[in-house]
Amino acid sequence: MTRNRITALLLAFLLGMPAAGASAQDFQTEAKAAIVVDFDTQAVLYAKDADRRLPPASMSKIMTMYVVFEQIKAGKLALTDELPVSRNAWQMGGSKMFVKVDTRVKVEDLIRGVIVQSGNDACLVLAEGISGSEEAFVKLMNERAKALGLTDSRFANVTGWPHPDHYMSVRDLARLTRHMIADFPERYRVYSEREYTYGGIKQGNRNPLLYKPVGADGVKTGHTEEAGYGLTASATRDGRRLIMVVSGLGTMRARSQESERLLDWSYREFENYTLAKSGQAVEAAEVWLGAAETVPLHAAADIKITIPRRSRDQIKAVAVYDGPVAAPIMAGQRIGVMEVRLGERKLGEGPLVAGAAVERRNVFGRLFAAAGHLLGGK
Repeated sequence: MTRNRITALLLAFLLGMPAAGASAQDFQTEAKAAIVVDFDTQAVLYAKDADRRLPPASMSKIMTMYVVFEQIKAGKLALTDELPVSRNAWQMGGSKMFVKVDTRVKVEDLIRGVIVQSGNDACLVLAEGISGSEEAFVKLMNERAKALGLTDSRFANVTGWPHPDHYMSVRDLARLTRHMIADFPERYRVYSEREYTYGGIKQGNRNPLLYKPVGADGVKTGHTEEAGYGLTASATRDGRRLIMVVSGLGTMRARSQESERLLDWSYREFENYTLAKSGQAVEAAEVWLGAAETVPLHAAADIKITIPRRSRDQIKAVAVYDGPVAAPIMAGQRIGVMEVRLGERKLGEGPLVAGAAVERRNVFGRLFAAAGHLLGGK
């Protein structure tokens, strides 16, 4: 693990590894692939064939909207802009927003047409309006996927329509969803809307978890004959957000039930624990040739981990650094790391920095210290 990494939440488990104590045997699902990730720590609470490349169906529209939101953020597109409806978009099959050919539709309406109504026609209107063609927009999607580290994703269209070169893994869907929530929090709110009416046609959001008391506020369903029934969802309970993806289920009912069960299990079995707050002193390191004998070591940021509730008493945190630390020392200078372990397993580490400046002793003090060292003292 890179030892100089500093993030807002430091002690995440390595992305791609189950959290300590979790295994596929702890929970069984009918889904072909599934994953649950803690939003803050990025700990993987559950994974089943998480890197398997599968047809995502309409769940890939999360990437379509990510690119749209980037265009808005960059000032290249406005919610009030009106985009033309081509015959190509109007004729698109599958789920529809029911836009009319040779009319113009506001971007704000098209966004809801994609997110709430899962409209394939709305996806095409946005793609053609932004990039001139679906093919050009798909190029943007694949470029963004690469930039976001989606290593098991490739897009051939903007809708999730079946295509042999269109696939995603559930891990990539979870990673993309985390970016969507973190990068566009003001846009993400649309994913929680339960219904939308356009052209006099009211359609409900297909996300079954929005209608259950589970804390869900998004994200996107998907279904084709090839893909089966899938759901990428996010929920918050007691201030803690989880992202869950299931794929390849046989029925709508199974999608609803399995998603709820997996979320409930994840919240019940795992918890986040803050071991140290940003700036909190966790250790005092001995100083060599300094005006002070020791320097406090502070957590550089909140140190938080996700662990099974039953493992809480087995967690050990140890400050690791090369000591004594030679003066002079600047406040905020990186000194070492705090390692967190569960038994022999290292869960992660977070940087520790000097909580105060320590000047070097004057020349007489250094000579005295050196003499003491030679005589066996400090």
